Amino acid sequence: MNDEQLNTLTAKVVEAIEDKKAQDVIVLNVQGACAFADRFVVATGRTERQLKALAQAVAEIAHGYGIPAKVEGLEAAEWLLIDLGDIVVHLFLPDVRISFQLERLWKRPDEV
Repeated sequence: MNDEQLNTLTAKVVEAIEDKKAQDVIVLNVQGACAFADRFVVATGRTERQLKALAQAVAEIAHGYGIPAKVEGLEAAEWLLIDLGDIVVHLFLPDVRISFQLERLWKRPDEV
């Protein structure tokens, strides 16, 4: 996927989860720092039901682009991970997001 396609898909994913009222949505550029993805989209949902709705919205966007959306974590529904290849979407319940501090782990030294 080229940079323009990556940016477009990232924007569509962010728009879809914001439309479903995701909170604290951020995009982390992990290109060059991560071997399996170029972007992480991180967001918080208030309930397990909302997390599942957010994951469904992401899957619909992915399918529109012909990309399979692999969703992990549906059983526990505290942290859902949607693998879109170059983009990985992390959807958390509030306490779980605070506990994992994913943004802090992937922040580049020049972003501190």
